[in-house]
Amino acid sequence: MPTGSTKRRLTSGAALVVAALVTTTACGGGDGGDSDSKGAGYNAALNKIANPSKKKGGTLKMVGKQDLDSADPQRAYYGMTWDFMRFYTRQLVTYDTKPGKAGTKLVPDLATSTAKISDDGKTYTYKLRDGLTWEDGSKLTSKDIKYGIERTWATDTITGGPGYIRQTLDPKTKYKGPYKDKGGLDAIETPDDQTIIFKLPKRNGDFEQFLAMPTGSPVKESKDTKAKYTQRPFSAGPYKFKEYKSNKKIVLVRNDKWKKSSDPIRAALPDVVDVTISANQEENDKKLMEGDFDVDLNGTGMTQSGRVSAVTDHRANVDNMHTSFVRYVALVHNAKPFDNVHCRKAVFYATDFASLQQTRGGKVAAGDIANSTFPVAIPGYSKYDPYGVLARKGKPDVAKAKDELKQCDKPGGFTTKLTARSNNPGEVDAAEALQESLKKVGINVQVDSLDGADTSSITGSPSVVKKRGYGMTMSGWGPDFPSGQGYAQPLFDSRFLNPTGNYNESQIKDKKVDALFDEAISKTDPAAAGEVYKKLDKKILDQADWMPFLYEKNITWRGSRLTNAYMSDGYNGRYDYASLGVKK
Repeated sequence: MPTGSTKRRLTSGAALVVAALVTTTACGGGDGGDSDSKGAGYNAALNKIANPSKKKGGTLKMVGKQDLDSADPQRAYYGMTWDFMRFYTRQLVTYDTKPGKAGTKLVPDLATSTAKISDDGKTYTYKLRDGLTWEDGSKLTSKDIKYGIERTWATDTITGGPGYIRQTLDPKTKYKGPYKDKGGLDAIETPDDQTIIFKLPKRNGDFEQFLAMPTGSPVKESKDTKAKYTQRPFSAGPYKFKEYKSNKKIVLVRNDKWKKSSDPIRAALPDVVDVTISANQEENDKKLMEGDFDVDLNGTGMTQSGRVSAVTDHRANVDNMHTSFVRYVALVHNAKPFDNVHCRKAVFYATDFASLQQTRGGKVAAGDIANSTFPVAIPGYSKYDPYGVLARKGKPDVAKAKDELKQCDKPGGFTTKLTARSNNPGEVDAAEALQESLKKVGINVQVDSLDGADTSSITGSPSVVKKRGYGMTMSGWGPDFPSGQGYAQPLFDSRFLNPTGNYNESQIKDKKVDALFDEAISKTDPAAAGEVYKKLDKKILDQADWMPFLYEKNITWRGSRLTNAYMSDGYNGRYDYASLGVKK
């Protein structure tokens, strides 16, 4: 567990970062103005394109602290993996190749247009583009798309990955997958090689979002090696695998059978994509700054020492990325006294949000103080702020906190336990900062540090949470896809409460909340769904169910050789890898 001196070092480092960026702005920098080194300028890739270029050639060099969770499109669940898969997988629809929020728009990929949706919202029809091919030159057909999607039903072999398509098309799980049932899934029809039709049992306005995930990728049946497919996926995109050594190396080379005329999305500029996997994050940052690598595969930001060096000495190569991740504290309803709404509200008023922000790295390195349970880029976000968190600039309101404690019959405060992950940078420090601020109103918090790898079976298990006496859980969350369903349903819907691997950590069981999800999901208009999610956001906040405290930002390195670099909200604030190129 980090000590007080560690916390002071973090704060000192954050101060250096802020000071360096203030200097940047004062010198005429700000959004891309400071180009005194080989980069395109500070924040040059934030909502715009840094170093635009159409030049092909060269090797894009990436480094990552962590390997892909799976190279198999139906098994992958990491956001950075989905971004990387743009090199060799394709879907019927995908995210637009534009900076910022515009990158969340769905556009045609394998299909000639987005779906033709029936009046009842249950039938989705697509026509495929001409000239679609596999890496062996054979034609890619609608049957390949159907087969790829059907693989997700083979859960005993194709493990991991999201289950949204499976749950939507076959809610009773009657189909057993292509390895056991050769008859295929009735809910997907392929009347000819150029047409694919999806028949939904009931409306789901986010269905196209599901198809944009890699789970919607085609797989050629004759090349399907089942569980071993992750070792060598067969490409439908501009690159194919030359080498894949797990946790060590990935090398992609050009797929000469791919036709640019059939793919309006992928720029396919580099000749080679070369990835090195190394767990030494500080060494990775150093090599990025030395020019040995162009970009961080994982896209989770630099280390504390790395970001100080980058901002101080190479600020023209720095982008201060906003992500779609929210840092939060879940208040466990089943843990007394949090079964009382006033005790929960006391925590909101007593929390020093500014202190939590500073502990995690300050506004620049950690992000803005949060008011809504939803990220800014997700429909459902609003400026609703019932506890005046932003109005009081994140500072606590001790008087109101004490009044809420009186209303929950705990005028002298109470004792509870808070979990934090020891291997998530800054989380234990933030938990200790929260402990300090709550103590001032008599809420005594014991911080229990956990290994992040164990949280699924500990904070994700309501029975373990009860046994250990946890009342609060600190963590972070980002969307599976940019809608209220993709972001909030696992967090707040009682039907997503699981015995283990549970993300509804507040253990909310509210039929009105569940009904709001059903109402929003049934709408095919994203804006209309967003208005329902705003009601949901208001309800969660009014009930003090779940306390957001930061909209996460990252200090990200942009190599001087990179071209066409821009941050995409479609990929949670990472660069859109499909568009990247390099200067030779």
